[in-house]
Amino acid sequence: MRLLLLLALSFNLAYAEEFDAKVIAVMDGDTVIVLHKGKKIKIRLANIDAPESAQEFGKESRQALVDRVLKKQVHINSRAFDNYGRMVAEISVDGHSVNEAQVKNGMAWEYSHFHRDKHYLAMQKQAQQAHRGLWGKSEYPVRPEIWRKLHPVKNHSSNLNTACGKKHRCSQMQSCEEAYFYFKQCGVKSLDGNGDGVPCESLCVVN
Repeated sequence: MRLLLLLALSFNLAYAEEFDAKVIAVMDGDTVIVLHKGKKIKIRLANIDAPESAQEFGKESRQALVDRVLKKQVHINSRAFDNYGRMVAEISVDGHSVNEAQVKNGMAWEYSHFHRDKHYLAMQKQAQQAHRGLWGKSEYPVRPEIWRKLHPVKNHSSNLNTACGKKHRCSQMQSCEEAYFYFKQCGVKSLDGNGDGVPCESLCVVN
């Protein structure tokens, strides 16, 4: 077990790096796509968990991140890669942490390791007490990790259910948000023609 932990730590440290990049797409309140040296990289913001796109306050959380980072040059401090192949990182704009801002403004929950980061816990508590963002919508908002368990993603590639509808082409999408919902929640993989994890790039990627 100790050897496995050391190997895992070594694997994560191998990807620890810092660089600047341009945000070209915002998928939801804690996931962005950046362009770095001609390569698109999907980044999951470290220490936070934002409402899912189809979840209550999901649109507001994503819009807050759009307003803060879209089309901007940001600084990336990467930590590791998660099980979905996304880089996990701290993102900052003009020296200010975007990850922290999402929690401070009530746009996301803290999601530190085993919920032990006192700094993030304190910011979340302040947002709760001030009824900011999602904390002003409901007294007991549902954490995304619980919401995901209650709404498991199903693959409807050939037979979409009523909730997802029957759209399967980018030309049928009205926005990046809708495209991402069909791609992630409904499993419509045809929306990601080049397999880079970004659906309907004509809608979601800003040049």
